[in-house]
Amino acid sequence: MRAAVPAALREPALGYAAVEAWEAEHGVTLPEPYRSFVAEVGNGSAPGPRDGGLQPLGQLPACWAGGKQRRPDAMFPLEDEWIWEDDESVGDDEDARIDAVFSHGSIVLCAQDTRSFWLLVTTGPQRGRVWLVADVGASPAPDGEPAGFADWIRRRPAGGEGWG
Repeated sequence: MRAAVPAALREPALGYAAVEAWEAEHGVTLPEPYRSFVAEVGNGSAPGPRDGGLQPLGQLPACWAGGKQRRPDAMFPLEDEWIWEDDESVGDDEDARIDAVFSHGSIVLCAQDTRSFWLLVTTGPQRGRVWLVADVGASPAPDGEPAGFADWIRRRPAGGEGWG
């Protein structure tokens, strides 16, 4: 995974003590190998992809659309793709179910664009999977194949067009 983010673009690694402190504060253990990545390799990346790079642990992109307080310890609410734009049971953009997708059981890896974000699920059956969450819906496999952090970061080279 070190090769996925060139050393010149990496932010300094946190070390395990800092990762454990973050986990204790937020009530969740980060999934491997992301946990080891931020502890040993780098806590985010500098320029990187179009959005400005892999976010440092617990930080949000400037264009974050999620709104309410993030709860990485809460249960991630989905197991399958949900396109709420096409779901007649969704009354408006203030639907609590949509807010939960953005804010429960995940950390933000990076922004795909100003309306789409890559999340690493931290709780529940999807724990360790990377999801794309956007203004229209959420999917564990927008590019055809579900991925954990290691596969996801290897497929999306820093600074390249492959980030989603």
